Amino acid sequence: MGDDVNCHLYLRKGTLYLPTMGKMEEGFYRGVEPVEVVSASDVEGIRQALRATIARGNPTVPMLRRRDIPPPVLLRHAALKSSSAFERGMRFWTIDSEDGIFRISGQKEQPERGWKDDPEQIITFPPGSTADQVIDRMIEILQDVTRDAKRSGM
Repeated sequence: MGDDVNCHLYLRKGTLYLPTMGKMEEGFYRGVEPVEVVSASDVEGIRQALRATIARGNPTVPMLRRRDIPPPVLLRHAALKSSSAFERGMRFWTIDSEDGIFRISGQKEQPERGWKDDPEQIITFPPGSTADQVIDRMIEILQDVTRDAKRSGM
């Protein structure tokens, strides 16, 4: 795993969605198939989905004109028609690595639309950390969030 990684995880109503993040020429990413879909309570399923998503890396995808951009790939997997419906109640994280340094970033919704790293939810791993160590920590985060949601009745 010497390559840099950009991986997105979306938790919605007890289901985790992990699209393959395709890299466009400008350095931007967009979700493409395949998408891993797994129950947030299936720890081994999450581990396998994260390993598969990270191993796939970020295939090159074409830069599209705005009018040619298809609906987000996640909508079909969640059986929804709009991004706003998908985002309602959703939690979102990124896992990335640059120069062998992994980072998990919880995302925070922005009032002007879109998402950005929440400085209070960033975990930077020491050099030499493995993908499996990052996956284990991500699973702990998901278990904590799921437990808190059950407590609050969500």
